[in-house]
Amino acid sequence: MAIAKAERLMSLALCLLGTRRPLSKRELRESIEAYVEAFGPGRGAAFGPGRGAAFGPGQGSPGGAAPASASEESFNRMFERDKDDLRELGLVIETVENLDGETGYLARRDSNRLPPITLDAEEAAALGLAAKVWQQARLAAAASGALHKLRAAGLPEDVDPYGSHGALEPRIPVHEAAFEPLMLACRDRRPVVFDYRKATAARPEQRHVEPWALECWRGHWYLAGWDRDREAERVFRLSRITGRVRSRAGTFKAEVPDVVTVRETVASWAGERADRTALIRLRKGAGYPLRARAVGARELDGGWDELEIPYGHGLDAWLVEFGPDVVVLEPAELRADVVDRLRAVAKG
Repeated sequence: MAIAKAERLMSLALCLLGTRRPLSKRELRESIEAYVEAFGPGRGAAFGPGRGAAFGPGQGSPGGAAPASASEESFNRMFERDKDDLRELGLVIETVENLDGETGYLARRDSNRLPPITLDAEEAAALGLAAKVWQQARLAAAASGALHKLRAAGLPEDVDPYGSHGALEPRIPVHEAAFEPLMLACRDRRPVVFDYRKATAARPEQRHVEPWALECWRGHWYLAGWDRDREAERVFRLSRITGRVRSRAGTFKAEVPDVVTVRETVASWAGERADRTALIRLRKGAGYPLRARAVGARELDGGWDELEIPYGHGLDAWLVEFGPDVVVLEPAELRADVVDRLRAVAKG
């Protein structure tokens, strides 16, 4: 039904945009196939041999169809709804009365034409860079198509939206199957259910979440949202979501914070904020992201270095990713958290 309505609205919009004179409801009913199929050609339309243009009082249409008056009333209601829907979508529809007093409709092209798109070289480069970022995601086709439309709409031919970025080519990898359904759920404000395995747990458990936003941090995607079971704000790493993300009916029960708050929450839970430092031993030639964040370092014997790095929530999960190349020296609670995570991984 949704597809049929979309096709009907598209046909009506094309008729109104393609005409040079106002078209009456009768003419539109006769011209648009969806209206003809639903209500017949209407009164005054051309009929084949042996068929009348209208039925007398009390007479129904052939084959037991609805009387002409009922069909006309139903068409009028649908036409008015369709016209209102097109106007809500932004189409400017004019109502004109002809010399015979009949109301006609048209959508002038000059009233429905967007202004020319003008982008300078920097703006075009930013759009091209954004499109390249999503090359590994399912949004790649949409991003590429948008650039082609901009080019067709007037993007200067001498501007290369993919050029002038040098050898660096930023990308956001999206390998998790949960990314797309969660992105749509965030957009549509739909609650979701999924199985989630914590780093310290051997088995996943079901979580009921109101998704707020997705954030990428250090190459990993995180979901920030409201955990209904715990009645608290939580952050979930997409790579730890197992199975399928399932949507649930209903609306959000918790208040959604603004975008800035969500991003700060994701950064905090992922370990971005640090209020102290930790001392670790790192194997030479390994852990370059850790070395980049180090606030102090010194060489040790035996192929190891000692690093002082910022310590905040989530550092234990990050250190576990480096496996045997990292040994936590202090503080003791961080060392214990890393050991617990490694044991959980070993248990499978």
